[in-house]
Amino acid sequence: MVSKKVVIQNPTGLHLRPAGILCKTAMQFKSMITFTFDNTTANAKSVLSVLGACVKSGDEIEIICEGSDEQAALAAMVEAVESGLGE
Repeated sequence: MVSKKVVIQNPTGLHLRPAGILCKTAMQFKSMITFTFDNTTANAKSVLSVLGACVKSGDEIEIICEGSDEQAALAAMVEAVESGLGE
């Protein structure tokens, strides 16, 4: 299991479009990918789960990857968030 804390950069937080990009990135990996925010855990491969976390701009989330390709998954997820999730 590997994890890293990142801050949501895009100005609108994790609304539908960036949540979709986050999920699309997560779906490329076999590992289980979740993130924690405000005492809740969200499945990064589920758009509804990501939207349900209500993450806003400037919020810090912890991305957690567990599985055979966890290192690559974590690197890709962190890169996606730090690049602004398409915004």
